Amino acid sequence: MAAWSDPVLGVYCERLDPSFWAEPANAVTNVAFIMAAAIAARRHRGDRAALVLAAVVAVIGVGSFLFHTFATRWALLADVAPIQLFIAVYFCLVLRRIVGIGALGAVVGTVAFIAAAAALPALAPAGALGGSPGYAGALLALIGMGVGLTLAQEARRRSAGKGLLAAAALFATSLTFRTLDGAACAYSPVGAHPLWHVLNACVLFTLIETFGRARPSKIPANDH
Repeated sequence: MAAWSDPVLGVYCERLDPSFWAEPANAVTNVAFIMAAAIAARRHRGDRAALVLAAVVAVIGVGSFLFHTFATRWALLADVAPIQLFIAVYFCLVLRRIVGIGALGAVVGTVAFIAAAAALPALAPAGALGGSPGYAGALLALIGMGVGLTLAQEARRRSAGKGLLAAAALFATSLTFRTLDGAACAYSPVGAHPLWHVLNACVLFTLIETFGRARPSKIPANDH
C-alpha cells in the first residue's frame, strides 16, 4: 500500500534524485506566487474577498515549494489542493460580485463547474496538454465568462470581462510551457516548468486585480 511519505520522482527533468534541493529552479521560482500575493493584498487591502484570494495564492506558493523540495505524495497534495481551492473560490466569487447572481446560485454554479471540469480530462485525447487536461476547465471558464462579460451593458462588467480574457491569454501561455516541459528537457536541464510558475503567478495576480477592480462602489470594504 502506498504511503504519504513515498517519493514522487520522474515528473520533472530537473529532479535526478530524491534529495531536498534537487529542483532548485522549480523551488525558487515559487517566490513569484508569494510576490503576487503580497502585491495583490497591498493593492486591495480594504477588500476582504480579494485578501482571501491573495492568501490562497500565497498558500499555492508554499505548497508548490514543498512539492518541489520534498517530492512526496503528501507534498503533491499540498501542491495541488490550494490550486483547486483557488479555482473554486474564485469562480464562486466572480459569480457573486461580477455576474451578480445570488449566493445559492453561485454555490450551485460552482459545484456544476467543478463537476464539468473534473469530467473534461476523461474526454481529452491521451497525452493532451502534456498531462495538463485538468486545467482545461479553468481555461474554458475564463474564456467563456470573459466573453460573456464583455457583452454586458455595464462598463464595470465589460472591464472585468477584458481582465478575465487577459488572464486566459496568460494562462494559455503558461499551459503551453507546462505542456512542453518534457520536450524542453532535451534542451535545458530545468525544462520549462519554472516558466509555468512565473506565468501562473502573473495569471493569479491578474485575476485578483480584475476581481478587486470590479467591486461595486456601493459594497462596503469588508464585503465578502
